[in-house]
Amino acid sequence: MKKKQLNQRQLKRIQQVQDAYAERASRKEARAEATLQTTELGAEQRGLVISHYGQQLDIEALEGEFKGGIFRCFQRSNLEPLVTGDEVIWQPGDPLGVVVAGLERRSVLKRPNTFNELKPVAANIDYIAVVVAPFPEPHYNLIDRYIVAAELMGCRPLLVLNKIDLIDDSNRQPLADMMLLYANLGYTTLQVSSKKQQGLAQLQLILADNNSVFVGQSGVGKSALVNALLPGVNTLEGELSTGETKGRHTTTSARLFHMPAGGNLIDSPGIREFGLWHIDQEQLLHSFVEFRPFLAGCRFRDCKHDREPGCQLRIAVENGAISPQRLASYLFIRSTLG
Repeated sequence: MKKKQLNQRQLKRIQQVQDAYAERASRKEARAEATLQTTELGAEQRGLVISHYGQQLDIEALEGEFKGGIFRCFQRSNLEPLVTGDEVIWQPGDPLGVVVAGLERRSVLKRPNTFNELKPVAANIDYIAVVVAPFPEPHYNLIDRYIVAAELMGCRPLLVLNKIDLIDDSNRQPLADMMLLYANLGYTTLQVSSKKQQGLAQLQLILADNNSVFVGQSGVGKSALVNALLPGVNTLEGELSTGETKGRHTTTSARLFHMPAGGNLIDSPGIREFGLWHIDQEQLLHSFVEFRPFLAGCRFRDCKHDREPGCQLRIAVENGAISPQRLASYLFIRSTLG
């Protein structure tokens, strides 16, 4: 579904709110910069962004006498926006330290904001763990959006079916078919229950020594999984809203947690729609891994893989080599591209 178009009055009001936020942030930034000019700062050292709050960041010291400690820091105004998972150079100070540089990222997860601008959410990700549940009902389209994002980032997708204690005769077969489809494509799949403590040991094993981010619809239990994997963290958990099955947002800012067996886990705000309008059709097409062997065989070079005669993707669907759900998902996502 294409993004809903806002009218001029709505856009103007949003812009006014954004301008007000920007003005307040600018004043805060100026005061913070003035404070830093009179603050004695310690030696430069490597750190890791644990969470961020506008121009302020929680930084974990990765070396030196403060190693392992977490410090609230101000980000220098000349730096590009930093996100959870970024490695940085920072200096300790009192009451605030300062981040003076961001180190090169190996990957970054982005999502569009109100103005269709891409904004980074998390950095240096190895696994994008797509969390789904029996309720709210999972959709191939949303799963495939995250898989496309992972393919383009060079990350590994992990499909996690949570709340398996809610599986019954009405949804058992569709869920089994869905998980089997992605497993047959070579993606790692896992079935867990944070409530019943099922499958968590295997999930811990997969995530060990990797940087991972949980993504998916609100209400699928991402925060509950974090709580189950990391006892004592106590992130907020949300119930499904009464009278609807979309769920409520609970986590409001991405935060990084260390896994007991190694690696890091980033709990991100729920994302109901994951836009891919910033990519082109060729990038999208090649992100569906099972399509690749058939792309050179279409009769027409500009085949849209919709109704054209001699389309090898449609022939592959008829022969069972490509699932109709995945082709339908591709066509739907393509229709939303700018």
